[in-house]
Amino acid sequence: MNTFEGCLNHEQLEAVNCLNGPLLILAGAGSGKTRVIVYRIANLIANKINPWNILAMTFTNKAACQMRERISNLVDPRLAGDVWISTYHSFGARILRAEHVAAGLKRDFNIFDDSDSKKLVEICLKEMNLDSDRYKPSVMCDMISIAKDKLLDPESYSLHAAASPESSRRVAAEVYELYQEKLKSMGGVDFGDILRYTVDLFKNNPDVLEKYRERFRYILIDEYQDTNYAQYVLTKLLAAKYKNICVVGDDDQSIYSWRGADIRNILEFERDYPETRVVYLEQNYRSTKNILDTAQKLIHYNHHRKPKDLKAVKPAGDKIEYVEFQNEFAEASGVADRIISGVRHYNRKYSDFAIFYRTNAQSRIFEENFVRAGIPYVVVGGCKFYDRAEVRDILAYLRLINNPSDDVSFRRIINMPPRGIGKSTAAIIINKAHEMRIPLFEALKVLSTEGTVKKAENFLKSISGLHAEKDNMDASEIVKIIIEESGYMEYLEGHKDIESQSRMDNVKELVSAVVDFEQHIGNKTLAAFLENISLVSDIDSFDEKKDYVTLITLHLAKGLEFPCVFITGMEEGLFPLTDSSMSLEEREEERRLCYVGITRAKEELFLSGASCRRIYGQMRYCIPSVFLKEMEICKLLSDVGMTDRDIVSMPRGLEFSGINSSSPYTRGKMIKHPDFGLGKIIDVSGTGDDVKVIVKFDSGFWKKLMVKYAKLEVI
Repeated sequence: MNTFEGCLNHEQLEAVNCLNGPLLILAGAGSGKTRVIVYRIANLIANKINPWNILAMTFTNKAACQMRERISNLVDPRLAGDVWISTYHSFGARILRAEHVAAGLKRDFNIFDDSDSKKLVEICLKEMNLDSDRYKPSVMCDMISIAKDKLLDPESYSLHAAASPESSRRVAAEVYELYQEKLKSMGGVDFGDILRYTVDLFKNNPDVLEKYRERFRYILIDEYQDTNYAQYVLTKLLAAKYKNICVVGDDDQSIYSWRGADIRNILEFERDYPETRVVYLEQNYRSTKNILDTAQKLIHYNHHRKPKDLKAVKPAGDKIEYVEFQNEFAEASGVADRIISGVRHYNRKYSDFAIFYRTNAQSRIFEENFVRAGIPYVVVGGCKFYDRAEVRDILAYLRLINNPSDDVSFRRIINMPPRGIGKSTAAIIINKAHEMRIPLFEALKVLSTEGTVKKAENFLKSISGLHAEKDNMDASEIVKIIIEESGYMEYLEGHKDIESQSRMDNVKELVSAVVDFEQHIGNKTLAAFLENISLVSDIDSFDEKKDYVTLITLHLAKGLEFPCVFITGMEEGLFPLTDSSMSLEEREEERRLCYVGITRAKEELFLSGASCRRIYGQMRYCIPSVFLKEMEICKLLSDVGMTDRDIVSMPRGLEFSGINSSSPYTRGKMIKHPDFGLGKIIDVSGTGDDVKVIVKFDSGFWKKLMVKYAKLEVI
């Protein structure tokens, strides 16, 4: 449409004007994919498509809100409000609420988050007399979650596990069966159930599926490369009739296989829809040419990808800098110095800077340095507000009010704050529940009539009364009443310390959160609020408007952008986080993760690593990441096969290990080890009897060896 010609480039306009049939938009990093989705929805509405018939899926609540706001700026806000924009899980939860009878669920089912699921698995392990140290609840949760993402119910998973040589899978199958039995008896669902039950609902109820196919005649999916099998099947079911499906994504940014995402969904989209039209978005509006060229040099080493040739709209910009520091402490200090210099001398704000790292553990040393240096910062993905103990306590009250069958919430608050319900009384309640096959709250009611648990009478009265009236009250009213009636604030006040004051502030903030939800969403029911917070992701609470440095893992950084980016820990074994047993697919995903990190940078990109780093309490000598060689950041020494220390930028006073010229063990020499075979010396340190060598063996792994004891043979 000519209306949008001045707002979009040629390829974007082509995608926006393709209204009917399957459309695959391969959107390179920084190419304006969200802009295209927003304008395409606006164009559908401008062409008299009923907004009620449009469904847009994205992966975070934050992205969904931003998309909704941007559409409202292009069309009548009342029309924009009729477009269904949500995450997959929010979509599934809403469908299951509306169709709870057909889905076989209670109307007010609670959504168990990761913490709730882990607690329930712990209960299952205890009942099954399984050692939680050997069969870790978090691992069992992950295995169950993966099964659900593959749409495997307990029976199907048990069949798969029976054929597996891994005993842990067979144990997980047994735990899954009991876990699901308990979850169902509590009227609860977890994240995996939301999509699995929605798919089952559609497959088992053709009339329900037909209703939603008729409603959602036009479907748009953002970040399609991140969809898992359950999301893929759900999307295919909905789109099968009209095939007006537009998927947007970038196979080069597929980084979530560890949580079930399948890159084949985007790579094989044309197989599923042979009449697909493909549009490439290759104009990058985010990064400078130097940053973009560096990213493309790296990603070209991947084989499983659709070729793209991104072109930077911005000029060349600054060169990419790589610094190898002496250790992780020097790295954190050097990064802090660079930030302070940028703020003091180059008119930068703290919010211009972001520190990326491969593992959460790397943030600690940066945090300590920033505290000493007076640098304000935020750790994204750290302890979330809704994960704090006092907040979870109040939420457990609300969840029990919403659904009195929720045994996990009951266990958490039956004696919080303390009301004289000790372990022996709790055991009586649990035994009564098992004996009568009823929820714990119902068992407490029975025992109360028998006069066994008089100390819980006020608790019973409060929960029962609020449950009966919950549909007639605003969520904010309920939370205020339960805080008062439970005596929780008085309990915190009784501690009279700084931490208690902070915890009281968090409880008050929870009340504010409920009020904010009611005002912004318009739905004031308790069930709606609980559903909303259950589906909040780590990134949803990130506020880019506040002036602080962002510390964040590379996985969480996807979808964000910053003027200045530091990618730290550029060392073999850390980033890429690989070992000799890693598959080609896993190595390629590590490379895509690095590509994502690079393309978050708008103006400046700094890469850093350490010569040595303490890992699990042991000092480890580090090898520069192979990604540096692939990015052509460092000069290559052809006779050694590793990146040179002749780096673009080197801190003054940096000391490197010396070389003993009289020793036959020098850099570049080939050696043979009696156990590890052939290898090449890539560095030497120490003198005399203390000479140590770093050897990269032909098998792909490397070791630090003391020459005196290693029995090396120079080739």
